[in-house]
Amino acid sequence: MNKLTANGFANVWILTLSNALAASIMAMMILVGSLVGSDLAPAAEWATLPLALTICGTAIGVVPATRTMQKIGRKGGLWAFMGLGLLACATASIALEQRNFALFCLAAVMLGMTNSAIQQVRFAAMESVDIEQAPSAASLVMLGGIVAAFIGPELAVLGAQITSVEYQGSFWLGGLAIICGAMLLTAYKPAAIRAETKQVEASALRSIISGRGFMLAVAAGAVSYVVMSFVMTGTPISMHHTYGHSLVDTKWVIQSHIAAMFLPSLIAPLLFRWLGIRGLMVAGLVCYGATIVIGYFDISVSGFWLQLVLLGVGWNFLFVSGTALLPTTHRESDRYKAQAFNDSTVFSLQALASLSAGWALNLISWQQMLLICLVPISLMLFALTWDAIKNARAER
Repeated sequence: MNKLTANGFANVWILTLSNALAASIMAMMILVGSLVGSDLAPAAEWATLPLALTICGTAIGVVPATRTMQKIGRKGGLWAFMGLGLLACATASIALEQRNFALFCLAAVMLGMTNSAIQQVRFAAMESVDIEQAPSAASLVMLGGIVAAFIGPELAVLGAQITSVEYQGSFWLGGLAIICGAMLLTAYKPAAIRAETKQVEASALRSIISGRGFMLAVAAGAVSYVVMSFVMTGTPISMHHTYGHSLVDTKWVIQSHIAAMFLPSLIAPLLFRWLGIRGLMVAGLVCYGATIVIGYFDISVSGFWLQLVLLGVGWNFLFVSGTALLPTTHRESDRYKAQAFNDSTVFSLQALASLSAGWALNLISWQQMLLICLVPISLMLFALTWDAIKNARAER
């Protein structure tokens, strides 16, 4: 544990706490988005659109967030996008009062764009420590998601009846959480990145993409989010509306899922030591496989709970391993371009998966939705196999 108190980890702890508060708005949206959508949407098939647009907003916001931080620094960029998050909460509040589905969808996109900046916190943490400690720093920041997993849905439930407009108070409380997260950032001291001379220019994107292990890192992040979003987006409506489970049970399953996404980060250093980056990717795929099997045969509350917990653990293994691999695949001068390409690809595919979930819910069964997830899992297995073959050839 002395690693976690080493030089540079003070920043990491600050970023972890700030991330926990600011990211709670996303955990809240996971529970509330589809439920509000089902109430305001003109047709049932549009119910998951707000949550899907939140993810689309994340994909849209990646490049602006990256460029903003490149120009005014990590802290300034985070503050700017947290301000956007506050505006999003206010917009959602007005939309609910006016029962305006389109305006609520706009708020969802804005929240997603805020999330695109919050996602950059893991890179800020990794920049605060030596490169060999980067996986531990990224994992520690992600532990803030455990706090967010419980704060977000609780804010949704606590604020649901504050006013006569259901869930309006939830977004008021969400805005307060963002303000608290922004205040914590005042103690954050951005790492002094080594100066890049004019002679060291960023490489062409093609050169970065062809770097050893780069596309495997991107694939790990993409598959982690595609499978997780496709299943998670459909869970609240499937549980609460299709199978008749209570809102309390649905909330507990979502909370447990989000906590499971981040709890493995507590032992991430040990997992990396035991399994290595690629071994952890394989473990994530095994968890995803178990998710499909359990979800296919068991639609009880306990079945949904175990399914979503394994989904969260699988996401963590794949996403953390991809995040840890990424900085080793390019030069420091290429970090912003590489990070922008990675996050744009990951969150664009996540948005596509989330949008597809809403369509799938109205056309096929829950079990058939789960079987579709075998496609990205198989593609990730192929990517790992191909990477292993290339590495074996390079060592000859």
